[in-house]
Amino acid sequence: IRNEQRNSVYDAMRDRVIFPIRDFRGRVIAFGGRVLNDDKPKYLNSPESPVFHKGQELYGLYEARQSGKLTRLLVVEGYMDVVALAQNGITEAVATLGTATSTTHIERLFRVVSEVVFCFDGDSAGRRAAWRALENALPALKDGVSARFLFLPDGEDPDSFARKNSFEQLTEYLEANAKDFIQFKASLLMDEAKNDPIKKADLIRDMVVSISKIPDRIKREIYIQECARIMDISEDVLFNTLAQLVKKDISEANKQFKSNQKAFDIVKNDAIAQTTKI
Repeated sequence: IRNEQRNSVYDAMRDRVIFPIRDFRGRVIAFGGRVLNDDKPKYLNSPESPVFHKGQELYGLYEARQSGKLTRLLVVEGYMDVVALAQNGITEAVATLGTATSTTHIERLFRVVSEVVFCFDGDSAGRRAAWRALENALPALKDGVSARFLFLPDGEDPDSFARKNSFEQLTEYLEANAKDFIQFKASLLMDEAKNDPIKKADLIRDMVVSISKIPDRIKREIYIQECARIMDISEDVLFNTLAQLVKKDISEANKQFKSNQKAFDIVKNDAIAQTTKI
């Protein structure tokens, strides 16, 4: 990188382990560098360019696709998490590049597999990251796809956890502890509500709002039934609430459509008027 003040160049990735970042076809489009000591920032990516947008790319996706037929992808947070898991036989892991999981990431993942498991540390930061991933994943839960959430024991990240456990232990932990979105969200919200009936009512409505964002009607019904079971509440109440929310969304979508159509008509009429003058 050029230092304009000193009129010199310097190595932005000095004293870092370099990871090539490949696109969907395997072409190297950028690099990531991890420090070897305690310097900050811990990770540094190449600058964004016409071919590299870190909010859209996933480290290890090309390699995961080359490893064999994929049925699911495991989303983690760092390069070393992907490497450590691959060394232990878990070759379907990918990582975001220092950004939150975006809608673009979600769409790209579901074009490759039908199941995505988001794996996060068990601390509060990991739960916040999972929450953001959940909000982006819900609109993508169409027919035939699913998202689950896996939290590691306190003090562990995928890198350290992979080094302490065998392939069989890792696979067993994943199968036993990965939760679907209803179980994940309910466990978090129930911890917040405790025994407060007002908070419980709010969280139940929050759950139904999330369910309403899922486009697949069959999935919505199944999740309503699961929510009723977990929250110990009548399915009818939840279905009525869901119907109100869906009706409201349709009404707002129609209003937006009419507004857009009106704007289009104005532009169209102006264009016709200008043509007539000519």
